[in-house]
Amino acid sequence: MTDRPARSLQALIDETPDLVEYFYNECAAPHFSRAGVAKTGALIPPAFTNWRDEQRAWAETTALFHQSHHMPELFVEGPDALRLLERVGVNTFGNFTLDRAKQFVACTPSGHVIGDSIAYRIGEETYELVSGMPVLNWVQYQAETGGYDVKITRDNHSTANPTGRRVNFRFQLDGPTAGKTFAAAIDGDVPDLGFFRTVRVKIAGVDVLVLRHGMAGNQGVELSGPFEAEKKVRDRLLEAGEPYGIVPVGTQAYFSTPMSGAWMPYPVPGIFSGDELRDYREWLPADTWEASTQLGGSFYSADITDYYVTPYDLGYGRVVKFDHDFIGREALEAIRPEQRRQKVALVWDREDVMRILGSQFGEGPRYKSLDFPVAYYAWNQFDTVTGADGSTAGVSCHAGYVNPIGEMLSLAMLCPEHATPGTEVTITWGEPNGGSRKPQVERHEQTTVRATVAPAPYSPQVQRSIRAALSV
Repeated sequence: MTDRPARSLQALIDETPDLVEYFYNECAAPHFSRAGVAKTGALIPPAFTNWRDEQRAWAETTALFHQSHHMPELFVEGPDALRLLERVGVNTFGNFTLDRAKQFVACTPSGHVIGDSIAYRIGEETYELVSGMPVLNWVQYQAETGGYDVKITRDNHSTANPTGRRVNFRFQLDGPTAGKTFAAAIDGDVPDLGFFRTVRVKIAGVDVLVLRHGMAGNQGVELSGPFEAEKKVRDRLLEAGEPYGIVPVGTQAYFSTPMSGAWMPYPVPGIFSGDELRDYREWLPADTWEASTQLGGSFYSADITDYYVTPYDLGYGRVVKFDHDFIGREALEAIRPEQRRQKVALVWDREDVMRILGSQFGEGPRYKSLDFPVAYYAWNQFDTVTGADGSTAGVSCHAGYVNPIGEMLSLAMLCPEHATPGTEVTITWGEPNGGSRKPQVERHEQTTVRATVAPAPYSPQVQRSIRAALSV
């Protein structure tokens, strides 16, 4: 994207009278496109066994996630690489040593999140950003237009990768016995590895970069290395993990991990408005990820900015550090604590869940169906949440079922006065006017679901794991 695109995102916006209506009704999300599903499905099956047992693996034994094909990557190399990341990221970089990784978060000048990714420091002047296409695009744009002495290399996800191969394979081990599986798989002694620290090991003779973190929130490690060694390393992991109950996880269970780990992936990038971002929108092609932003759910606003979020809304307040000058700093400093929504879990009332399921039978009103394990039906879903007094409490986003917990859960962003655990709220389930024109949305009637506010993540086991990790 070093040249101006023939048709830009700004051109798409200029040609679209109602951008929200377009995203809500006409837009196919990147991972939901028929071509993308067909290609990815051929690479990673929906389930290796069944999604219920695969979900149980990260709570009871070892889950093996295969992430080699759906995560885009960007490599930044050169004398100004760190200066570029410091300018873009809200994180502190004073402690970004070679043995660390970061949850890298980038914002617009108005303080709205563009996206997040995992940032590795893989050399003195070399960094690797993993996942989060909008943030990768933003970093590349800043590199190309900001006069930075850096080299940018892109490695897009497999559904958008013309080479047919990746630079790196990527796996994740997660669950109570993941540490034992990892220890059995590596060549040599087990390294002492703190939370979000990295180390290099050998697995089946292959040089592998290890990051200590868990996709589903439990004790885990992320493993990456040369793509040509993908099968060799995977075979070794399965062999080493057999005594510890290792279970390969397919895409159905994988995309339900936010309900366990409480990560809110791919927020609406706050780039569709504001004159200060016009040059960026003209730089972005009209067929890029951002142009495929999809909206859905019971919350509907004609103002696209009502779908924007800040780092505080996503639970990233702890990574925002005002020790350097970054894009969006002034705006984030101005947000008072009482203005910050809080990330929580909502535990759905079982009777209401059964009522929705039961509506699929007979001649009565049909409510929006609940798919398992992932119940949200738009890539960016926003369902209205109201308090006991009828006031607006916030929005419910990622929803689904977690078999080990045995509950329907959703992740929500609520105003502070509604975010206390134990508070009772109401979710409006289903879209207005019988549903949008999105192909995955059947005709239905809206209904309500009672829910109780709980900590995010909801699982006490995951909460303990995260507290232990953050104490390192």
